[in-house]
Amino acid sequence: MQIRSYDAPAQARPLTILGLETSCDETAAAIVRLDQNDNAQILSDQVYSQIDEHALYGGVVPEIAARAHVGILDRLISHTLAEAETDFAQLDGIAATTGPGLVGGVMVGMMSAKAIALAHDLPFVAVNHLEGHALSPLLQEGQTQKLEFPYLLLLVSGGHTQLLSVEGVGKYTRLGSTMDDAVGEAFDKSAKIMGLGYPGGPALERAALAGDALRFTLPRPLKGKPGCDFSFAGLKSAVRRTWEELPQKDESARADLAAGFQTAAADVLIDRANNAMDIFAAKHGAKAFVVAGGVAANTFLRGQLQAAAKAKGFGFCAPPMRLCTDNGAMIAFAGALRLRAGHCNDLAIHARPRWPLDEGAAMAQPKSGSGKKGPKS
Repeated sequence: MQIRSYDAPAQARPLTILGLETSCDETAAAIVRLDQNDNAQILSDQVYSQIDEHALYGGVVPEIAARAHVGILDRLISHTLAEAETDFAQLDGIAATTGPGLVGGVMVGMMSAKAIALAHDLPFVAVNHLEGHALSPLLQEGQTQKLEFPYLLLLVSGGHTQLLSVEGVGKYTRLGSTMDDAVGEAFDKSAKIMGLGYPGGPALERAALAGDALRFTLPRPLKGKPGCDFSFAGLKSAVRRTWEELPQKDESARADLAAGFQTAAADVLIDRANNAMDIFAAKHGAKAFVVAGGVAANTFLRGQLQAAAKAKGFGFCAPPMRLCTDNGAMIAFAGALRLRAGHCNDLAIHARPRWPLDEGAAMAQPKSGSGKKGPKS
């Protein structure tokens, strides 16, 4: 990765950063101001969702996503600057998701950011989308007790499921990741199997509210096994078989199967997280257990994971709901923290469809969920 040093005075003054996020099906732009004590203020946070564009297909179509980003991003940046009552001359830098993600979409945001950086002589910061999620729990304005490094992170989204020890900006140790499907992908595809609509994850959560989680027997892959890795392909396949074999596919069956799937997924996440908390505590003590990523917006899972953390003596933290899904604020914030540390990137850096946070571990033991972000279908 091409990194160059930035002028040291960045460490002694507030930083105002524009962040762009276009890795999947949300076009997002935000401006975040970081004061001398690394307290963040979100001056503007704009997100354009492409739900309507992809609903007909029941999942994200990469070509449609990229074209939608092109069509809206310039206007979104203008709206973001206007809401923040600022202009390019008042920015200290620009950050953009440079991977992982759908490479066509990633390139739209990255190239726009590079063009702005070049035209206005601003430093450009290439942000790993996963790092945006990993640091998003620190981006809570007005919080009474600030989250501190190190913390244990469960990163759960449509393309990623992994447990990481977060020891600082750019300092991540992977404890486990998915061996096949991400949990968010399993949610989305299970919802599609049952005809629950798009986007699948929230639709399945709503359906599960009226369901009996005990009606169907579903597997808990890897539960009770040592280690911190995940597997959700078998659970998703069991949902498909169960649904196809049902003699009557009514709303009651949908609700019951949705509740059963959601409970099984929670059991797997808790089991794997318990192992990770033991490993983390042996090195750092029982500190904070953090859940981030789009699936962290699921209130049932939040409650279950919070109870598991409490049982292990860990504190619990999750970003506000609006910062769980893809957004520009987390990218601007991660970019600001990197710029504060004196790092920016050469404009020759390229988009990375795969980009694990812990590149050393991922190279030694690659897994499908350690640094990819695929279509949510």
